[in-house]
Amino acid sequence: MLIVMTTDGDVLLRLAGEIDDLGARLARVGTELRTVQSAAEPKHEEAPEQAEQPQQAEPAQQQVPQQAQQPQAEQPEAQQPQPQAQQIPQQPYPHPHYQQHPQYAHYQQQYQQAQYAQWQQQQRYRQQYQQPQQPYRPYQPAPKVSLAEKLGKEGAGSRLLAWIGGAVTLLGIVLFLVLAIQRGWFGPLPRVIGGAVLGAALVGIGLRLHRTPTGRTGAFALAATGIGALYLDAIAATTMYEYLPAYAGLTLGLLIAVGGLLLAVRWKSALLATAVVLGSVVCAPIITQGFTPQLVAFLLVVQVASTPVQLRQSWPSVAVAAGIPPLVASVFSTAFTGLGGSTANTAAALAVGGVGLALALIVTAQRPGDAAALVLLAFAPAPSLLAALFLPKTPAVLVTASVALVLLAVWAAGQWLDGWTGDLAGAAGLVAALQTTMTLFDGSARSAILIGEGILLALVALWTKKHVALFGGLGFAVMGGMIALVFDVPPTLFFLIRNRPDADLAAAFLVALAILAVSITLPWVAHRLGLFKAAAENVVPWLFAGVCGLYGAGAMVLCGAMLVVPGRSGFLVGHVVITVSWTVAALVLLVRGISAVNLRVIGFVLVGAAVLKLVLFDLAALDGLARVAAFLIAGLVLLGAGSRYAKLVASR
Repeated sequence: MLIVMTTDGDVLLRLAGEIDDLGARLARVGTELRTVQSAAEPKHEEAPEQAEQPQQAEPAQQQVPQQAQQPQAEQPEAQQPQPQAQQIPQQPYPHPHYQQHPQYAHYQQQYQQAQYAQWQQQQRYRQQYQQPQQPYRPYQPAPKVSLAEKLGKEGAGSRLLAWIGGAVTLLGIVLFLVLAIQRGWFGPLPRVIGGAVLGAALVGIGLRLHRTPTGRTGAFALAATGIGALYLDAIAATTMYEYLPAYAGLTLGLLIAVGGLLLAVRWKSALLATAVVLGSVVCAPIITQGFTPQLVAFLLVVQVASTPVQLRQSWPSVAVAAGIPPLVASVFSTAFTGLGGSTANTAAALAVGGVGLALALIVTAQRPGDAAALVLLAFAPAPSLLAALFLPKTPAVLVTASVALVLLAVWAAGQWLDGWTGDLAGAAGLVAALQTTMTLFDGSARSAILIGEGILLALVALWTKKHVALFGGLGFAVMGGMIALVFDVPPTLFFLIRNRPDADLAAAFLVALAILAVSITLPWVAHRLGLFKAAAENVVPWLFAGVCGLYGAGAMVLCGAMLVVPGRSGFLVGHVVITVSWTVAALVLLVRGISAVNLRVIGFVLVGAAVLKLVLFDLAALDGLARVAAFLIAGLVLLGAGSRYAKLVASR
């Protein structure tokens, strides 16, 4: 009996020790929580004064508060002071109050030292990194400056007069060259030399005036006028007088444009750079006597010359002034060339698209989201696609297919491109692919191929998670569906009985099958990508897709029946099969839709469509045995569907 009591006493002692250990750990957790709370407070409060211990041997020396006390029987007569390493000075920092425990005093002292070290670290961090809060200042929009105030500023009038004078001077030089040609003044060589001397003199005067701050306004205008005159003189020497071959004239024009733009960069003037570009391109059609491929080439030279400036400086005005003229000139050149086109005009259009695409990619690689570069990228393929409209079928397909392949390759590499660059290239490439399909195919093949491309693009969108591919697939499907409604499977197919060749019926069958497939694929992919909600939450798009699917399925069944049973008999059999197939499909969807709301909604919609067809069409259009068969079979299927559906609902 004594042994049992002793054993029970030992167990109780161990249990008491474990409870004490758990209490110490809970105290440590509380210490950490209070430390975090005190660190989050904006202003610390001083810790409460600690009560002096009666057992301290030296009152002047401050020891750790709440030291553990030994039992009264085991306490020594004189308590020795703690070592200096364990002493913590009294600092105004927050710390918790520990409950004293006779067996775990060393835990309390260790926790107190760790907390004090953490508090010191927080104080050093705040002194080093915390910034004083700035006073709140409400937002005040910048005051708008009117045109009168801008013109009223000091020096505004002189700048305006200088730039207007430069533009008038440049136009006067062009008119003088034209008049000299018409009147036969001087010879061709003196005209070219005189224009070069005048341009160089204007640039030299501008450089000299730029040395003084008061003359810099006139220096900008004179330099821009002189550079424009030199560039127009190079165009005249190449196209009018043919003193220079094409490659030499283009090289000379490139050097002149690059020199003028580098001067603008040196003087840090976006206005001068824009004036150099506009002065070089605006009057160029007068020299070339219209919009020609040679004009497009010289305008492309200016655009290429502006590339270094666009990379070094973010000047949208320069990008627009250099990028828009080649596009416009190429479009007008194609319009003036007319049907049949020409090799030179087609090459110029392709060059405009290639240079615009390359320049846009270079600029967006350095500055993602650059608006001017993105606009240039979007419109770069327009001249080539327009030129292809005036070409014969084979060259047109080659041009549009080449443009589509390049743009779609850029779109495929869109993961290495930033911003909207890849998506814009993909959209432009899909437009080029659409034009290629429309040019290459005709008849029923055109609508079937377009709808098939729509299905393919929807699957690409599902694989790549790119919404551009899905919207492109929708565009292809809509275009193909509209063509099919007019030529292949018109609505009159369901109402008028006429003899059609088997080849036309087979083509219509394939087109109807493509319509059914795309009506299922597009909404399913859109739902998977998160663009469409479920049918129970968003009925309209699913209802539209369902109507298109029913139209395709009905046309497919009717064309198939007329292929098997020609004439009126096939027409009647086809309509009976359509009605019965709708009711059977509704039964399947309702049975499967016991636990799926979407399928149940589609099933009830299909039941309504079948009933409407019976009442509105079959009752009036069918006759004899066909009408009886349609109503009897559909009614029996609906009765069976109702009883089966009721049993399934009751068994749930």
